[in-house]
Amino acid sequence: MLIKNLVRALAVSVVFTATAQAQEVVRLGNLKFAHYGAISYIKEIAPKCGLKVEENTFAKGPDVMQAILAGELDVGATASEAAITGRANGAPIVIVAGFAKGGARLVARPDAAIKSIKDLRGKRVGVTRGGIHEVLLAAQLAQNGLTSSDKEGKDVQLVYLAFADLNQALLGKNLDAIMQSEPQSSQAINKGFGVEVMKPYDTPIGEPVRTLVMTEKFYTERRPVAEKFMRCFVEATKGFIETKGMAEKYVRETIFKGQITSDDFQDAIANSPYSYDVTAAHIQTTTDTMAKYGVGKMLKPPMATDWVKTDLLDQAKKSLNIR
Repeated sequence: MLIKNLVRALAVSVVFTATAQAQEVVRLGNLKFAHYGAISYIKEIAPKCGLKVEENTFAKGPDVMQAILAGELDVGATASEAAITGRANGAPIVIVAGFAKGGARLVARPDAAIKSIKDLRGKRVGVTRGGIHEVLLAAQLAQNGLTSSDKEGKDVQLVYLAFADLNQALLGKNLDAIMQSEPQSSQAINKGFGVEVMKPYDTPIGEPVRTLVMTEKFYTERRPVAEKFMRCFVEATKGFIETKGMAEKYVRETIFKGQITSDDFQDAIANSPYSYDVTAAHIQTTTDTMAKYGVGKMLKPPMATDWVKTDLLDQAKKSLNIR
């Protein structure tokens, strides 16, 4: 009887341990944008990956970095600028993938007579501080010989607002133009209170890559869980890219609760397609551009080769036959 009880207790212990391991928790930080949809979808398929993903949504990338510094997240999705600034200022993170590219557009009021960057002289332009959009705007203005500041006296007066407030400020004619993300820029155009001036991809950065980051501790000390998470990311992204209607349904119905139209979604993703990849060269160029224009307040610009780690991504893509 004693032996039977011991065997039974051991069996229960094994089952309990296996169940606990099968439901390892990953704390994920994300943003509410159309091109961040596949990241959000990871939590939906996480159980079949042997994970439980707890998603926390933030207003902007620097907020994700603050949560990582506070030890509240294992993985975060953000624009490269926030990741770079975070790493430069001590955030213990590595970039492990790129989940979308593009996602920026300069939009002006239809009555503001703005046809190009040079027409921003004497105008009020809205942008979110601490995002890749600020980097792109700074580079565009400098390339066209325009000075800028949030104080008066420069060619362009910058007004720093949250992404969620930029459209309302443009609609209310408190701004002449905005450097906006997706789907908000598509919404402004489709609703008629904004017109596209340009997609700002002719700087050295090109189309900016949105980055998936892991804490160094998660990447090194919880390696099996990190591998599962990366495979889940690749599966979610593959589904969004290859399965017609899947991304639109999830983003429109689950993330935005019907607040964006089919046209808004299609236009947004046309300007911010889902992807997997990131390179150290792209992150280094972005870092150098930020340093050049003084965006990000970096204590010491990091070397991309030190913290761009795509081995988990390469492994996951290979396992799913993705080139």
